[in-house]
Amino acid sequence: MIEVSAPGKLYIAGEYAVVEPGHPAILVAVDQFITVSLEKTEDMGSITSFQYGNLPILWKRHNDQLVLDKRENPFHYILAAINVTESYAKEVHKQLDFFNLTIDSELDSSNGRKYGLGSSAAVTVATVRALCQFYELENTDELVFKLAALAHLSVKSNGSCGDVAASVYGGWLAFTTFDRDWVAAQQEKEQSVKELVEMEWPYLSITPLTPPADLRLVIGWTGSPASTSHLVDEVTSQRSRDQQAYTTFLKESSACVDRMIQAFQEKDIKSIQQQIRQNRKLLVNMSRATGVIIETPALSQLCEVAEAYRGAAKSSGAGGGDCGIVLFDRKEGLLPLMTAWEEKGITNLPLHVYNKS
Repeated sequence: MIEVSAPGKLYIAGEYAVVEPGHPAILVAVDQFITVSLEKTEDMGSITSFQYGNLPILWKRHNDQLVLDKRENPFHYILAAINVTESYAKEVHKQLDFFNLTIDSELDSSNGRKYGLGSSAAVTVATVRALCQFYELENTDELVFKLAALAHLSVKSNGSCGDVAASVYGGWLAFTTFDRDWVAAQQEKEQSVKELVEMEWPYLSITPLTPPADLRLVIGWTGSPASTSHLVDEVTSQRSRDQQAYTTFLKESSACVDRMIQAFQEKDIKSIQQQIRQNRKLLVNMSRATGVIIETPALSQLCEVAEAYRGAAKSSGAGGGDCGIVLFDRKEGLLPLMTAWEEKGITNLPLHVYNKS
């Protein structure tokens, strides 16, 4: 039995701009996980998720491709991860086999609502890692990231794959995404998966960050789930209303995140907090320019209450609901904030930064 876990993530800064190649963001991995268990079988395999009533979806193999016995399935990212990783395995001369795959997630609430912690990325990463073990493939972080990123692209994900990077590498990260048009062009040239993952991907950068010792991350959940892909689609379609404003947003977001990265390097909590507040303003301005609601009233309330207790707060990820993040100097008291949030219907998620051992 192979068992692999991958952590969830939160965006700290650089949202929306990060979907453009070369524009930086800061993310963090958190200690809630998706766990994939894999066990060899004969003649038929299955995929089971405890989040879908424990009902397995059965599959067979036809010409080395997975064929489901069920037409509608909620497992697009898992299947994409299997297909991409097995394509790579075949190219390095591994014999494909059957297996049962079981998925268990801590990245959702007890009633099944998502917290916005990157479950699609985490399940993709965990599936790729499990298959790398199963087929005795190289299991480096770079290979796992690229295979998982290719899986995301194959299901037409419009994200940056920053969440994939956080699930692969753990800890605090500075990230810039790759040129997906370049990747698509390589695929059109019929480059093999092996050839593609061995190439250098333009603009891709994944750099671990060491936070100041007294930096404290606090997470609030509004109780309202949001669709990242839908919000990114909306911003993409609406930005043509004022292309100059969008160009300015990209430039200012990059400058803000670069200053924050420098503040991490200098262990300057006050400067980090200053850039969090600046990034919040940039996102609010971009929201006005596009007409897409990023900071909902609940997220605004979350931030305003946190600011009253000397935290630097903003929405996390695509916004539209889900989580907000607050960065504190560890010396500040947090209990009054928890009480004030509770009065406003905001839930503190007791998560911590996950660093790979």
